Amino acid sequence: MSGRLSELRSELSELRGRTLWVLIGCLVCQMGLGITYVSRPLAPFVIDELGLTRAAFSSGSVPQLLAQSLASPLVGFLAVRIGASRVLAFGAALFTAVFVFYARIESIAGLYIAMAGVGLAAASMGDVAVGHVVSQWTHRSRGLALGIAYAGSNLGGFLLAQLFIGVATRYDWRTGLLSISAVALLVLLPAALFLVREPKPRPANPTPVPTDPSSTEDVAVDGHSLDLRAALRTRSFWILSGALFVFFFYFQGILDHLVLFLVDSGMSRIDATFYFSQAVGLGVISKLVGGLLADRISHLRGVQIDFGLLAASSVVLLWMPDAALLWVFVFAYGFAYPARDVVYPLVLGRCFGLGYLGEIYGAMMLALPGGALGSIFAASIFDRAGSYDDAFLTFTLLNVLAFVALFFLRDERARA
Repeated sequence: MSGRLSELRSELSELRGRTLWVLIGCLVCQMGLGITYVSRPLAPFVIDELGLTRAAFSSGSVPQLLAQSLASPLVGFLAVRIGASRVLAFGAALFTAVFVFYARIESIAGLYIAMAGVGLAAASMGDVAVGHVVSQWTHRSRGLALGIAYAGSNLGGFLLAQLFIGVATRYDWRTGLLSISAVALLVLLPAALFLVREPKPRPANPTPVPTDPSSTEDVAVDGHSLDLRAALRTRSFWILSGALFVFFFYFQGILDHLVLFLVDSGMSRIDATFYFSQAVGLGVISKLVGGLLADRISHLRGVQIDFGLLAASSVVLLWMPDAALLWVFVFAYGFAYPARDVVYPLVLGRCFGLGYLGEIYGAMMLALPGGALGSIFAASIFDRAGSYDDAFLTFTLLNVLAFVALFFLRDERARA
């Protein structure tokens, strides 16, 4: 027991001083990514006022995710070249402006323009820039550090969804969106400008620092990293990209339709938003626990476990909305999808090294439109059949396929 405590203290000792402030800044900035969760409790309000079908509203995820996807490679490039702080600050400023515009929309065209703006801002404040800078600041406790930083999106999603629904219920949904804009301006922007910093340059050939005590994996050899061009020639890049596409297809499809599905089952909007918020809020614990575990097991095994739990959540979904299984789903889905944020940068480092992590991760984020397809697919199934049964079955089959594919990952640096 004392040995484990000493090991934990050793890891935590790295997370202090300037590194700690950078982590806090990244956590706050990741709350910006959590702003995107507001569109789910917003859905019933906008659908009713603008007279939209569910498919029409869900189609708003197309410009959002397309903009986010296409911007991600550029975000990764800029995070490496000019620094994450400037990229994150731009995202916070853009979120402020976008939600002021969003609160004034009167048509479906305005909705789609607003959603495209949300996508651009989310790309700037998303996993790519944060994952790159946190990975550069940490070594022994990289998994825990990523978990802490990425917990911000779920913390933000939980708090801001509650803020929105509270303001929208008391006043109206437009005022609720303005309250979100104020958070972006007064909280996110200062964090990006004054807390996030780039690390000092490392030696050209640094001494390898093992970050995975339970194995011989070395994820921190910046002097032996594959660049994007080399990574594109490996099977692990395409396996991880395909799994990421399936993840977004399922994740976005459920995220966009969970509240609507529960309301259709007879639940009130407030109760449905509560369960949605619990699934989102659980991500705070998931990322912290997942980060701690990821520092102690093989990073390849970590991503396999995460996608296995994600597949299990989709199986449970087939028997929803049984009251008992609802909490099982909330736990499995709410734990697995946030932990994916933590294990992906780690497994990318394991397969390709850290030197070009931002660029490689940014290129993989071109899989983001899979989320729009998942949301539209689920909406179209509902509009045609009056239920989500076939959509949920498709999600399950794809999740199982992605889980199996991850067993074929390998360290591509050894084969370069």
